[in-house]
Amino acid sequence: MNSTTINDKPNRNIFGLRGIWATIVPLFSITLLIALILWLLRKFIEGPFYRKTNRIDGKVVIVTGCNTGIGKETVLELARRGAKIYMACRDPARCEAARIEIIDRTQNQQLFNRSIDLGSLESVRNFVARFKAEETRLDLLVNNAGIMACPRSLTADGYEQQFGVNHLGHFLLTNLLLDHLKKAAPSRIVVVSSAAHLFGHIDREDLMSERRYSKFFGAYSRSKLANILFTRKLSSMLQGTGVTVNCLHPGLVRSDLNRHFRAPRWFLGLLSIVSLYFVKSLRAGAQTTLRLALDPSLEGCSGDYYADSRRFPLVPWARDEKTANWLWGESERLVGLAHNVEQSTARDDDDDDESIKTVVVSE
Repeated sequence: MNSTTINDKPNRNIFGLRGIWATIVPLFSITLLIALILWLLRKFIEGPFYRKTNRIDGKVVIVTGCNTGIGKETVLELARRGAKIYMACRDPARCEAARIEIIDRTQNQQLFNRSIDLGSLESVRNFVARFKAEETRLDLLVNNAGIMACPRSLTADGYEQQFGVNHLGHFLLTNLLLDHLKKAAPSRIVVVSSAAHLFGHIDREDLMSERRYSKFFGAYSRSKLANILFTRKLSSMLQGTGVTVNCLHPGLVRSDLNRHFRAPRWFLGLLSIVSLYFVKSLRAGAQTTLRLALDPSLEGCSGDYYADSRRFPLVPWARDEKTANWLWGESERLVGLAHNVEQSTARDDDDDDESIKTVVVSE
């Protein structure tokens, strides 16, 4: 009797171990599978990275809104590749902190802190005047700065804030820098837009949202649609100059662009957890910008819209030429510019072939 009992104990231990393993192995397998799925999902959300190693030593670059977010990541990568970068930011102190950090990480000393408020046309003109006193050429302009879904307010010039900063400020900046971009040809302009343009509408009767203000689906989406219409119109005007312009959607990115978003604290906490897997990192969000800025295979490509580093077709209202023409003319009026398209067939090796003549209207 005792012998049988003693012999049964090892069997019970074996069965007990088998039971434990029978529980652990499936749990481990399920955990591993979930981790793999999340990893693959993360890779899909992040999108492709720009892997080419081409350098741009000595190229003169301006990036707006780059003391944080994808703008900062853009400057970081361009600095690693040897560019001379003018960091155009509204907050000089934050810009200086970012500049020092990037210099420390890249050992590129050719980074310069420059103040610009895209909500002030005077500030834009002052920035351009200082830049032109320092440089004779511009190889790359990245219109990155932007605001999103803020309460309705006005720029220093009395325009709706989101439209004024996201579109009009960059419209003026780009036009005033065209001569320097042409001197550096082949040169590039990169415009950071958004998929929010899908909800946008250019209301000719209420461009500044005075009658009705919707901070995201109205004003923000309109400003992002304006970015695309501007890109396409400018591209057609720059044909033959060696200057290209393309626009992009960076993706849903974890940045402070959504700082005006309001929700219960518990929801924000949940959202921050979800964003770890379903929202791009800042580095990933900068990749499409970097491809448009750097990729040699895109030399000569212009007027296109990209997302996840790939060219995407546009909806009809984002490629409406009549709307683009009207918006261009209205933007000229609002910022105080006049353009005359020159149709000259004369060629002179000693002169630049400029298809657009920019005249600043005195205020």
